[in-house]
Amino acid sequence: MAKSALLKSSLAKKYWMALTGLFLCLFLAGHLAGNLQLIFSDASAFNKYALFMTTNPAVKILSYLTYFSILFHAFDGFLLTYQNIKARPIGYAKNNPSKNSSFSSRNMAVLGTLILVFIVTHMVNFWAKMHFDKNMPLQTITVEQMGQKMDYYVTTDNGKFYPADASQLEQMGLEIRNRTEFYNKQANVKMAEGYKDLHKITVAFFKNSKFGLIATLAYVLAMFVLAFHLWHGFQSAFQSMGLNHPRYTPFIKGFGKAFAVLVPLLFAIIPVYIHFFLK
Repeated sequence: MAKSALLKSSLAKKYWMALTGLFLCLFLAGHLAGNLQLIFSDASAFNKYALFMTTNPAVKILSYLTYFSILFHAFDGFLLTYQNIKARPIGYAKNNPSKNSSFSSRNMAVLGTLILVFIVTHMVNFWAKMHFDKNMPLQTITVEQMGQKMDYYVTTDNGKFYPADASQLEQMGLEIRNRTEFYNKQANVKMAEGYKDLHKITVAFFKNSKFGLIATLAYVLAMFVLAFHLWHGFQSAFQSMGLNHPRYTPFIKGFGKAFAVLVPLLFAIIPVYIHFFLK
């Protein structure tokens, strides 16, 4: 009976859809707060944030929970859509969808599918490079000494910098292992760790002379899709869980609409700012 309720019940599917959807809303808010550093902070702050998000044990657990929620939310959405279609194979004789429901509510499956495609491409362009690309650059700073400019690797030890030149590193008896770790070759001792320069990768992606504008416009369009999905999904999640109250429901609906507009809007501003205004 429990198995049937968890896997087959329409009500159970709606509960899971609501819970995973609200959890992903929390993820969106946190992810937005980190990404806004691309506008309001510098490369060092953003790369420190990226390192924290990929190394902190608690955050890593939340990341795995997020991946699961995305997949489960999408799969559950497909099941509910298929179940609704199967339950009503023949449409109503008279049907005026524009008056009976909103555009968002009628097209949640399509909007969700487009968002899933965006998430996959987004992870390929950023998450996969951050984790697996052997050519992922390390963050550097440029220092001017005696009229000459030299680049140095920035390490997690703020007082330690190494020249971003392979020959100079060789002369110091150092080498880079595991993409970020600086080792003393003779002693085989780890001396420091550098920051993966996700800031540089992100800026280069949206300012690319060939496809930067297309990537920026595609990102903005994806945020429009996300806004429509959230417009119905946020308040629908509370309804699915039976959290309706004359006193609180208007606030939930108002907050949901504000969230659906503000969060995607701020996300969309980031690539626009990078492409057109970031020097």
